[in-house]
Amino acid sequence: MKEGTSLGELERAIMDLLWDATEPQTANEVRDTLAERQDNTPAITTVLTVLGRLHKKGFVLKDDARRPHEFSAATSREEHTAQLLNEVLGSAVDKRAVLARFIGGIDPSDARTLQHLLSSRND
Repeated sequence: MKEGTSLGELERAIMDLLWDATEPQTANEVRDTLAERQDNTPAITTVLTVLGRLHKKGFVLKDDARRPHEFSAATSREEHTAQLLNEVLGSAVDKRAVLARFIGGIDPSDARTLQHLLSSRND
């Protein structure tokens, strides 16, 4: 698991952009897409700093062989979400109580999906 799987606001925006992308992105492409999605556009130096931090944390892959460097998500959005859930559950003192409250609070269709996935799981 990645160290510190939670993301700051700009980190999350950049990861959402990389998860949505169909191919690796340069820092300029990331900044341009952020400009389309947000009211305020961060400076290219800020985008590069955040991409570097995400790379160091293991969230982003960086292709050093190309100029300009290209960046892509190291895992899928779903994998990241599963890691967050595992991190939270792993830190719980009473896992059973946390799971019971989680299951009690989800939509019935999600509960059926969870039940189906658990019944088809190979232990």
